[in-house]
Amino acid sequence: MFPCRDIHTHDKSRTDAIINIYPHESLIVGAYHSVGIHPWHTTDVNISTIEQLNTLAAHPQVIAIGETGIDTLKGATIDKQIEVFCHHVALSEQHQKPLIIHCVKAFNEIIALKKQLYPTMPWIIHGFRGKPQLASQLINQGFYISLGEHFNPQSATIIPTNRLLFETDESTLDIDTIIERIKSSL
Repeated sequence: MFPCRDIHTHDKSRTDAIINIYPHESLIVGAYHSVGIHPWHTTDVNISTIEQLNTLAAHPQVIAIGETGIDTLKGATIDKQIEVFCHHVALSEQHQKPLIIHCVKAFNEIIALKKQLYPTMPWIIHGFRGKPQLASQLINQGFYISLGEHFNPQSATIIPTNRLLFETDESTLDIDTIIERIKSSL
């Protein structure tokens, strides 16, 4: 699905990963990117932010949309977060790019939106740390799951290899170390 083994990082010095950027940031020459409005930043969304997001989403160096999502602990109201999330879903579908999702205590809402919106592009839960029951529920609903430095080993064992992705996110560990740790738990 991706040309990089590390599907999500915030480390802008990387050349072997998909670098997450925000709409106001510039693309890094020669790098792959995802672009999105993090749920924590949904309180700051305005027309300019949406226009910048729309422009960057179309760029060929942007190979995924996000990170976007719903976080019940931080950010704008849930209604506002859902509104911004749905805009990302529309961009994902329009540009045929996978969606990278940040989700905190809102999995029921994310699953309901997936059922309601019928996306054709993959939806990826990034940085998944949840229990096996939740991982199973997400897999049954067609989600991909990305694991990073902090993961639930019991959940890792039930994620099919064709739905399992890896990421460094904000970790100082390299992607090979993270993949080795995850695979050794299987």
